[in-house]
Amino acid sequence: MTDTSLPSTDSSVDEEVAPTGAAVDADDDIDDADDADAAGEAAAPPAAAPSDNDLFRQSEIAADYVEGLLDILDYDGDIDELVSGGRPVVEVVGGQLSALVGQRGATLEALQELTRLAIFRQTGTPSRLLLDVGGYRANRRKELAAVAKNAVEKVKEYGEPVRLEPMSAFERKCVHDVVNALDGVLSESEGVEPTRRIVVRPAD
Repeated sequence: MTDTSLPSTDSSVDEEVAPTGAAVDADDDIDDADDADAAGEAAAPPAAAPSDNDLFRQSEIAADYVEGLLDILDYDGDIDELVSGGRPVVEVVGGQLSALVGQRGATLEALQELTRLAIFRQTGTPSRLLLDVGGYRANRRKELAAVAKNAVEKVKEYGEPVRLEPMSAFERKCVHDVVNALDGVLSESEGVEPTRRIVVRPAD
C-alpha cells in the first residue's frame, strides 16, 4: 500500500456520489455516513429538505453573524450570502483574511461550526452552511483534485491501494468526488477523526 502526501497551504485559498459498497463521507463536515455503517447502526430517516427560502434565510443569519465577528476583529471584508447546490453559502472576500482560514483551513472549519450553531440557535434547525473565506475552498478543491488524480494513476499503474494523509471532512469529500467520477477505482474512508483518511483502491 502506498502513502501519499497532500500539498499543504497556508494561503487564503466543498460533496459526493460513491459506487455501491464504497464507504464515503456523506457531507463535507457533517457526520460521515460510513461511521454509522461501520458501527452497525441504522441510518436515521432523511429529514424533509428545506425550501430555498429557508436556505437563504440561513445564509442571511450566517452573514449577519460573520459580519459581527469581522467587526469585533476589526477586519474588512465583503460578505455574500447565497444558496448553491441545495445549501446555504456565505463567502467573505477581502484582504488580510488569511488568519480566518488558518493552517489547512482549520480556523475556517471552526468558524463554520460556530456560524452553523448561530443558525441553529435562531431557527432550531441544523444547517449545512458552507462558509468560505478568501476563496480558500475553491482553491483547495483544485489542489485536492490533483492529489486524487495522482492517487488514481498510482492505483492503476501498480494495482495496489493508495492511502492519503489524514484530511478534514471537506477535503475527503473533494477527493471522493474526483475518484468516484473515474472508472476502475473507488475510494473509501478509514479511521476516526482527526486521523480519518481516504484509501483509493482498484474497483472489484
